[in-house]
Amino acid sequence: MNRLLAGVTAGLVLSLGMTGQAHHSFAAEYDRARTITVTGTVDRLEWTNPHARLYVNGKDETGKDQLWDFELGPPNGLMRNGWSRNSLNKGDKVTVEGYRSKLAQDGANARSVVMADGKKVFAGSSAENPATQ
Repeated sequence: MNRLLAGVTAGLVLSLGMTGQAHHSFAAEYDRARTITVTGTVDRLEWTNPHARLYVNGKDETGKDQLWDFELGPPNGLMRNGWSRNSLNKGDKVTVEGYRSKLAQDGANARSVVMADGKKVFAGSSAENPATQ
């Protein structure tokens, strides 16, 4: 019995350690100094862990049409900030403020989203959490 308990405990400790290492830091992927504001229409909202994703048809800096990929916070954090998986629908007009990706030209970490009704909601950006720096 003690061997079984020791094995289960060791497995849990190892799995928790791997989960913590798999999560990226904000600074590794996004540039806090390069902010962006995109106004456009929702293509889709993916309600997934560890981060939800919002895809918005907007414009790039040159005025060219661009499908933007915004990383949001985790779904449970978004729900605490007034979101639901049905908060946004395809075609809804939104304005997203965030931080540009260091890795993807069409990517960003969303800080806030202004919904079609004018309501501004926090997007759960990891830039706001010092533990992820």
